[in-house]
Amino acid sequence: MDSLQLQVGTIASVASKDYMPLWLVSNRFGIITDKKSDFSTHVRITNSNRIGPAVSIYDGDDRGIYFDYGLDVYNNNSFKKNIIQEGYLKVRYKNLTFSGGRFKQIIGEVDHDLSSGSLGVSGNALPIPKLNLALEYTDIPFTNGWIQFKGMISHGWMGDEQFMKHAYLHEKNIYFRIGKNKLKLYGGIQHYAVWGGGRDDFFKTDNSFKGWLNVVTGIEANDGSVVNGSNPNRPGDQRGDIEFGAEWENDDIKFQLNNQTPFDSGQGIDIRNIDRLLSLNITNKKEGGILKKLTLEFIHTTQSNDFYVAQFRESYYNNGIYRTGWEYNRQIIGTPLFINRSRGSKYFDSIEPYDWDAPQSTIYANSNIIGNRILGGHVGALYQITDEITGKSLITYTKNYGYFGNNVFSPYKNQWYSLQEVSWTIPKTKLSFTGAIAYDFGDLSTNFGTLLGLQWQLRN
Repeated sequence: MDSLQLQVGTIASVASKDYMPLWLVSNRFGIITDKKSDFSTHVRITNSNRIGPAVSIYDGDDRGIYFDYGLDVYNNNSFKKNIIQEGYLKVRYKNLTFSGGRFKQIIGEVDHDLSSGSLGVSGNALPIPKLNLALEYTDIPFTNGWIQFKGMISHGWMGDEQFMKHAYLHEKNIYFRIGKNKLKLYGGIQHYAVWGGGRDDFFKTDNSFKGWLNVVTGIEANDGSVVNGSNPNRPGDQRGDIEFGAEWENDDIKFQLNNQTPFDSGQGIDIRNIDRLLSLNITNKKEGGILKKLTLEFIHTTQSNDFYVAQFRESYYNNGIYRTGWEYNRQIIGTPLFINRSRGSKYFDSIEPYDWDAPQSTIYANSNIIGNRILGGHVGALYQITDEITGKSLITYTKNYGYFGNNVFSPYKNQWYSLQEVSWTIPKTKLSFTGAIAYDFGDLSTNFGTLLGLQWQLRN
């Protein structure tokens, strides 16, 4: 089997302010620049090959090995910057897939089309180079298919656009699912850690295999950042999410209720933790229906472990040693509803992005993510208007409380974000157009923007 595909395209974006409305720049895997106007042009090549015995039409046991590979290169920032958004090789056998390189990945059971963004990995930032081993849901022996599990583990490289240079990324998760009829219940845990790396004017941390094992197991150990007889902490910048939910579906409709509860350094794994992203996703499986999917979300992160004394409270996505926090290439890796200094500098004259190459004394701990205590709601809808025309609507409200110790949001800032997007595939051609308008308004910003994209499928 050979399925070479070649696609070229360009996206033009323009805004009324010197930066984009949120939903024109966020959750697009880092390819839209956050500036008044720009072009993002790309060339994408992908292919898939299969080797092995033919698939039996009777038992469906596919023992073939699949090789997928691709490259997607963008040029943007007024033609000054080239970005490899994707460059990967994937090898799959049955439910097991090994992936290497940059590749798009959203981690979490949120809806990948309409969610405001997973609290783990949302698809907001440019993909991080990594090696990834993933197992899709697989039956546990002797359960007759009633209990399944899935999981993944990966090792990535964070690069030098970070406070701690050339740090590594560790990711892993495991999920279990019960049920094989209309109703299924599931739950799991995600674990992330940025570790290793260092600075000449700060610390050099443990990059060894033993250091990696300490990160994987989450035990307390001195990775080189503990001085003056302090007690060892968990090495690196560690965080995660507890996720659970339920699905019910028949031939016509599917309902999914999903919960993500964040934690940093394990403190949030506590029944008292009420912070969460709660999602209700409804999928219309009937043919001919205009409304295909509807997502309703509620986000609450204002507690931030206030059941601890102030000095031990969490500041989501921030860290004292790894001061970049949960960010890659100036974009938040998790939910884009949180605000980092790069985005916050658009809203507040007193906020400036950090220069990660500046002296460490000028870069303060736990302060790159300046807005991580929010309360809000989000609605998304996906339409199939005709066979050639699809549409997407997003509207989001947030009440922003900043983060502990920060007064720039005091007492809080209300903000709305909205998007309307339409895509049209021209019949009997390989051309498709995407148009979008976005409007943000509230205490942080009033901003209008548009986006127009053209894609040409040269080979399919």
